[in-house]
Amino acid sequence: MKYLKLIRYQNLLMLAFMQLVFRFLFLKESNIYLALTDFNYILLIISTVCIAAGGYVINNIMDQDTDEIAKPQNRVVGVSISEATAYNWYIGLTIVGVGIGFYLSNVIYKPTFASLFILVATLLYVYATNLKQIPVVGNIVVALLLSISIIIIALFDVFPATYDANRSRMSEIFSIIIDYAVFAFLINFIREIVKDMEDMDGDYQTGINTLPIAIGIKKTKIIVGIITAISIGILAYYVKVNLFELDFVIYYALLLIIGPLLYFGVKLLNASNKKEFHHLSLVLKIVLFFGIISIAVIVFNLKHA
Repeated sequence: MKYLKLIRYQNLLMLAFMQLVFRFLFLKESNIYLALTDFNYILLIISTVCIAAGGYVINNIMDQDTDEIAKPQNRVVGVSISEATAYNWYIGLTIVGVGIGFYLSNVIYKPTFASLFILVATLLYVYATNLKQIPVVGNIVVALLLSISIIIIALFDVFPATYDANRSRMSEIFSIIIDYAVFAFLINFIREIVKDMEDMDGDYQTGINTLPIAIGIKKTKIIVGIITAISIGILAYYVKVNLFELDFVIYYALLLIIGPLLYFGVKLLNASNKKEFHHLSLVLKIVLFFGIISIAVIVFNLKHA
């Protein structure tokens, strides 16, 4: 169990689930030719999960002092797992993830795509060691990395299978995946700032300069509220323009995505302690989950419209 906590397995399961949904409930149902076999797609999931797990490990190593203050009950490195062992896990997971990435890049005859795996692994290390101490920049990097885990599906499974005859259809599929990547970025960016508000005490005592520490909780909440309002506006516009004829999808989006975001915005106004910010972070995680699932709901609604 200690090793599962080290790699934050719940987040990894959600990442793998998200990629499975896109492959088997969207791409496979879209009647298009795909570049990867099912086996190779599973390898792509393993690669992204391993690199992400390595990122969590190095983050846990670097966060020992902060976790001792903010989340002593969740601390693993330096308690049940030695720092040396944790480093070995980080190196092993990253090598496996990047190695599989190299293999898959050659499978689709795009060897330069391997650089994407190296870039992600490097960003995760730099984030844990330096970037997370820079207000907003660290939040953007983490949010961007989740988006890349969605975009990588298009790059490895859709783009290599594109040719002149199917270019229009593939461009449409590629565009939809990008739309979801943008959605994931916005929600995860907001969530990362909320987590900074949740962990403010520990970050302050260990010298980490996050946005709430730099400008205060009140101003940070205003910024988060504005970004949330913009996100709701974008989602509402997207649903109206692209999905207006799909009644079930509209109800789904209102009830499980836009509704919870409105709830989040209202609760944010009076949130002031660690427990309340943790609750808000969980709400955003639920929004992200149902947002990803919506791609399967759209496909189902189109088939039965």
